[in-house]
Amino acid sequence: MTTYRLILTRHAKSSWDAPVGDHDRPLNKRGRRAAPAVGRWLAAQGYVPDIVLCSTALRATETWERLRPHLLAGPEVVFRGALYHASPVAMMCAVAERAETSVMLIGHNPGIADLAQGLVARPPAHHDFDRYPTAATAVIDLEGRNWAEALRTPGHLTGFAVPGDLM
Repeated sequence: MTTYRLILTRHAKSSWDAPVGDHDRPLNKRGRRAAPAVGRWLAAQGYVPDIVLCSTALRATETWERLRPHLLAGPEVVFRGALYHASPVAMMCAVAERAETSVMLIGHNPGIADLAQGLVARPPAHHDFDRYPTAATAVIDLEGRNWAEALRTPGHLTGFAVPGDLM
């Protein structure tokens, strides 16, 4: 058996001020502060993924760009349009394709929250886990012979943080 680590990050807070479509909404001031805080937390805890799968929505790509400098190992990033408002099943399929044992996924609610809640054997006592606010990040360790098997088995929540806890 192999231990697989899945890091699930909801994009940071976005702006509704600009007259653009949903896919093109940028981060707002709070989101621009939250993303680096998440990156610092990940690095401080040693939660640096081998690869990042990121939605192509602007708010997701900006979240990645602002947290990336804090992950000194500099993981590869793959931007995937299919992750924009993806269902938990679509996200699991994207992860299951990977050979790496540590994958970070940057996506959107409700899918990312539903995936996190569905993968952990015991949810944390943290009051924001069910709500999964912007920039919430869960680190889940799973066991299996491959990702497909690991994603079918309840995992252990190794870490969970929201920007309000970090800033």
